[in-house]
Amino acid sequence: MIDRKQNIIEAAAKSFSLFGYKATTMDQVAKIANVGKGTIYTFFDNKEELFREIVTDLVRQIRHVAADAIKEDRAFHENLHSALYGVLDFRKSHQLAIKIAQEGRELNTPAVKEASVMLETAVITFIKQELQKAIEKGEIRQCNTEITSYVMLKMYVSLVFDWEQEHEPLSKEEIADIIENILMTGLKR
Repeated sequence: MIDRKQNIIEAAAKSFSLFGYKATTMDQVAKIANVGKGTIYTFFDNKEELFREIVTDLVRQIRHVAADAIKEDRAFHENLHSALYGVLDFRKSHQLAIKIAQEGRELNTPAVKEASVMLETAVITFIKQELQKAIEKGEIRQCNTEITSYVMLKMYVSLVFDWEQEHEPLSKEEIADIIENILMTGLKR
């Protein structure tokens, strides 16, 4: 039973990645998974529940990418840059994350909007935890970690995704310098 459920999840992830949430049907998922549509409903009540399961796994993967980027012997700003760039790099190369971002912007589908919020919340929570650690170590001054986390994420997203819409892509080093000069200097003791 576990193998069949995993097969359905993988088929659905493939369908959501290729066609988006709105265009994916349970019939498509069943066809890709090579199971009857009724089999899907033994594991998931509806398409929303199946999608949520896949997005939850995507959030887990993103947290793993961020956590793997942290090295205890590096300064806060180096770890933060490494983790955020790793997360955004993951999002740029992960087809489902790309599709969620596209569909969220273009169609504003409620389930996709919820998925986008889940992804953003996971990253902001991670940043908040890292900010709190840096505050406790005395690396940065006390700040509103909620707002600072939000601003940091939005700056990275803007510099990695939005900037490239009309300009040459920035290197990791250029992004790190910009973040250092604009934001980190204000947080240092």
